[in-house]
Amino acid sequence: MCSTCGCNQPSDAVTITLIGAEDEHHHHHAHEHHHHGHEHGHGHSHSHGHEHHHHHGNGHSHSHEHGHHHHEHGRTVIELEQDILQENNLLAERNRGYLEAKNILAFNLVSSPGSGKTALLERSLQALLPGTPCYVVEGDQQTTNDADRIAATGAPVVQVNTGKGCHLDSAMVNSAVKKLKPADDSLLFIENVGNLVCPSLFDLGESSRVVIISVTEGDDKPIKYPDMFHSSDLCIINKIDLLPYVPFDVEKCKDYARRVNHHLEFIELSAYTGEGMEQWIEWIEKRRQI
Repeated sequence: MCSTCGCNQPSDAVTITLIGAEDEHHHHHAHEHHHHGHEHGHGHSHSHGHEHHHHHGNGHSHSHEHGHHHHEHGRTVIELEQDILQENNLLAERNRGYLEAKNILAFNLVSSPGSGKTALLERSLQALLPGTPCYVVEGDQQTTNDADRIAATGAPVVQVNTGKGCHLDSAMVNSAVKKLKPADDSLLFIENVGNLVCPSLFDLGESSRVVIISVTEGDDKPIKYPDMFHSSDLCIINKIDLLPYVPFDVEKCKDYARRVNHHLEFIELSAYTGEGMEQWIEWIEKRRQI
């Protein structure tokens, strides 16, 4: 799970930057539970490797030590993950309360890399601005490339670079929102790190979770990554302009997704051509009226 995938890194590996502002190069340190997790993971890895090589010559001794150590490692990892998720969820509820008090509708956009999240977000902002105030939290491991694209639309944007981390968490979003200072009655789009696994575990305090899948990825994504589709409210099937050229069965994809989450809604569109975008904008507007 997440505690073994690179997320448990030093806290100074995460940077939160308001794009285009005077403090563009100001780095915000992430929350301490990432730092704590990293220290545990590193210490264990070193010790485990040492024990393995040290006892390699004596089969019995190695087997006993390895089994015991593995058991302790498994228990500690589970406890660490529970602590991380509990802390995340508590802050997510604080985020949600803040956003609801200001009547801000927040969308957590999740997908694998290359699904077209940023292109979809660009076209969405072009349709919504300037009539609707929109703010963006942009999550990537490195670079401000996507945030620069979003800033060009005129929307205020904060870039969160997660270093080795494979997802955003509620503390990162909390810090980003403090920099954005979104207005009441606005929309907040959170573009998560491209990953269909770990982001499914982390509530950010969003109003809705939207999973984007492109027709170039394969129609079996919902059953390969069920947790993400189970936790989402809407599935956008993007790049439908490429359907004549790829072996993607839209109805099969929907069927797989419904097996995981029978409440899941679907919108088929092309962020490139604009086909189907009006359905997505209507879906957003309906959420604003709820």
